[in-house]
Parts: sequence; structure tokens; C-alpha cells
Amino acid sequence: MNALSIYVTDSATMLRRNLRHMRRYPMIFFIAGIPIVFLLLFVFVFGGTLGAGLGGVAGGRADYVAYVVPGILLITISGGATGTAISVAMDMTEGIVARFRTMSISRASFLSGHVLANVIQTMAAIAIVVVVALVIGFRPTTGPIEWLAAFGLLTLSAVALTWIAVALGMLTKSVETASNLPMPLLLLPFFGSGFVPTASLPDPLRWFADNQPFTPIIETVRRLLLGGEIGSTGLIAVAWCVAITLVGYLWARKLYDRDPAR
Repeated sequence: MNALSIYVTDSATMLRRNLRHMRRYPMIFFIAGIPIVFLLLFVFVFGGTLGAGLGGVAGGRADYVAYVVPGILLITISGGATGTAISVAMDMTEGIVARFRTMSISRASFLSGHVLANVIQTMAAIAIVVVVALVIGFRPTTGPIEWLAAFGLLTLSAVALTWIAVALGMLTKSVETASNLPMPLLLLPFFGSGFVPTASLPDPLRWFADNQPFTPIIETVRRLLLGGEIGSTGLIAVAWCVAITLVGYLWARKLYDRDPAR
């Protein structure tokens, strides 16, 4: 067997291991639960006022639920990444990684197994959030092709943030720390276009919101699901995802290959 086939086989084994852990200790409802709470809170408590700001006198919750769902989906992805950081930190602190290092397996397969398992779990959580959004009034206006494109971008975003989360989980020396380090990922949608248009923000915050990675991703998903010209925003979103994936992968590999003493 060549190196690639060994890597694929070992990654599949690690994926099965992590999926079994997820079945034994399911986090999918926790990952989906927080975004659903945010969705209900912002739509039913703030949606009337914020929707009027978006759609004028005729605006309301229907306008706001359409606007806010893409940001909620990014929060779902961030929540899944937090779970991955915790899972990786548990493996690091319990000693299983030291054993993996002594075994004749592809070194990167441990990392890939965590990433693939989390992406599967996160996309399942996104499906739950979308169902809830549809129930409370979210009505996309585009067709299946745009849905698939939005799903693809969300999957790419999940891969990117999960690689960062894997690195953060390996960086920490305790599970408790690993649960807190990814917190900025949960906050970025709030400091972007996830809940209000960036044009409504003060100038310094608007500059940050317009130039951080989550804003083009949110805007692209929003335009894919609700219609609108994507333009260069889609390319910028994909570029951010690819760059974050590369940084996370290289960082995680460097941490995994370092001296195993913690």
C-alpha cells in the first residue's frame, strides 16, 4: 500500500472511532441547541424592532428571520468546533495520543478522524437548525442549485474552523482551557453581518466587521438562499475558508509532531 492509501484507511478507522464516541456521548443537540435558542431569542424578542429597521414600516419578524438565519448557521459551526477542541484535549490529556504515536499508523489520520467526524456532526446540527428556522418562518427564495452551493460553503467553513479547533485542542493542557479557547469563534458572527448590517455599526467596528472572515461567508450564504448578486463575495469567502484550513492543518500537524511531553 502506498502512503495515500494508508492515510485514507487509517483516517477511516479514526473516523469510526470518533463517530462511536459521538454515538455514546452525543453532542449534536447541544451544538444545535444554543443556535436555536439564539434564533428564537432574536426573532421573537428582538425581531419586530430589528426587522422594522431592515424593511421599514412594512418590515417585521419575517424580514428579520430571513436575515438572521445565515449568521445562526455560522454560530452552529463555531459550536461544533468548540466540541472538537474539547474532544482533542481529552485525547491529549488521557494519554491515547502517546499510544497512537508508537503505532504504525499515519500520523495525520488522528487529526483527520476528528475533523471528518465533527464536520458530519456539525452538518447534522445545521440541518436541525434549518428545520427549526423553516418552522418559524424562514422562507428561502432560491432553488436547489443555490441550496447545494450554500451547503457546500457551510461544509467548507466547518472544515476550516474544525482544523483551527483541533490545533487549539492540542495547544491546551486541560479540557477546561480547551472549552474556552474557541470562544472568539462564537463571537465573530456578532461582530460581523450576522445580526445587523455592517453599515449600521460605528466606523471602527464596521471596518473590522467588513474585513473579518465570517462576514463574506454569511453574506454569500444569505445571497445564495435569498437571492442577490454574489459578485466577488463568494470568492472571498472561499479564499478565507481555504486559508483558515491551511493554517489550521499546518498548525495542528506541527503541534502533533512536537515532543509528546505536555
